[in-house]
Amino acid sequence: MSKVRREKIRRILQSKAYVSLAELCSAFPDVSEMTLRRDIAYFEEKGDAIKVRGGVRSTKFITASTDDTMTERMRENVLAKEKIARAAAGYLETGRSIFMDSGSTLQQMVRFVQNERYNFTTTNPAAALELAAIGLPIVNITGGRLDRDYQAVSGLQAMRFVSDINIDIAMLSPSGLSGRSGFTGGNYAECELKRAVVEKADKVIMLMDSSKIGRSLPYTFCSLERVSVLICDEPLPDDLAKEAHRCGVTVEVV
Repeated sequence: MSKVRREKIRRILQSKAYVSLAELCSAFPDVSEMTLRRDIAYFEEKGDAIKVRGGVRSTKFITASTDDTMTERMRENVLAKEKIARAAAGYLETGRSIFMDSGSTLQQMVRFVQNERYNFTTTNPAAALELAAIGLPIVNITGGRLDRDYQAVSGLQAMRFVSDINIDIAMLSPSGLSGRSGFTGGNYAECELKRAVVEKADKVIMLMDSSKIGRSLPYTFCSLERVSVLICDEPLPDDLAKEAHRCGVTVEVV
């Protein structure tokens, strides 16, 4: 019976971007809510869905990213990213748990990492290999699904990994920053992971070249209020600069 029910749920997930738990309860009135929650967990484990508040999102509709691929991003604004990456490396601290996301600017930072006993966690397999090759740094990489274009690991396993670790310093790169939307990205699963990291981190350091200013992509993962340091290659526009000052953000222009 569960096999038949799950096949019906699968078809629903193939036809809709979001399905609420209430909808599932209505579609299966003879099935308990607890059983349907287990069904949701089953599809999340299979990579067909992502559990969200009040229901579930189908990965069929969110796996496509509106961000550029990693290869494309690594070719953009290279000099600016190098300056930002060099400055960001100055915020690394030994004896701290440091999270690095998969942004191209953060990948640039790896070459400025000293051979010290840092403790890194990253979603970027390439960055993890480069960090490990330095020598002394301890490197952890999250599990999960590897996005071939984005070159990042995300999904339920990565979220579980993040939930089990402490994060002192989170170093993140957005795809956009606007006064209305905050820090945004175009990959839903990646932004969900970044949001979880932001919630756990004691200090959030945002690395952003000026091409991201004024951009607003579909998914917000962080607000200015949660950021301790913002490193950019150009000064922020007046409205964003005032808001950053109000929020106590240290803006470093390199």
